[in-house]
Amino acid sequence: MGGHREKGATDDAALLRAVAGGDPAAMAELYDRHAGWLHARLSRRCADPETVREVLQDTFVTVWRSAAGHRGQETGGWLWTIAARRLVDARRAQERATRLAGPPLEDGSATPYTAAATPSAEDRVLAGLEYGDVGTALDRISPELREVLRATVVDGLSTREAARLLGIPEGTVKSRARRARAELRDALAQLNPSPLGGTA
Repeated sequence: MGGHREKGATDDAALLRAVAGGDPAAMAELYDRHAGWLHARLSRRCADPETVREVLQDTFVTVWRSAAGHRGQETGGWLWTIAARRLVDARRAQERATRLAGPPLEDGSATPYTAAATPSAEDRVLAGLEYGDVGTALDRISPELREVLRATVVDGLSTREAARLLGIPEGTVKSRARRARAELRDALAQLNPSPLGGTA
């Protein structure tokens, strides 16, 4: 018998094919498998439970409508890309509503986005970074730089989408992405000193 992980991936692919064919039972099973971790991950990025619920619902509505467009990517990564984009859309809608409503609330209500202090295990697994030195190096870079890498590399968001999600200007996303890559290279170099010599 194949490994449990392999079977899960095969089952997910079969479920998505069934969902593409309009099977509501397959959709319910896909939801039961993935809604929990998606909810947890969205909650780490957004402090508003209502927004998280809406984004989760929108994600699965999108899956229902676009399952036929799934091209064999890892299911968890595909679902998270959809969820991350829906979160950007929700943030954009909230920004529009805030602009129309006037000045910010006096109670100090902040943006619903909250930066996670450390990358989660799923973040690294979904990005293929769990294993080996890249995951270790990623843990060593500054949290604000790591967040930019997660948004642009792990979540596959554009600079504009990442800026909206993180609540920072696009120029800041670009400069932090450059610094993040440099720090990641340095961290990897420390983990794997060059055998050709030179001081570390």
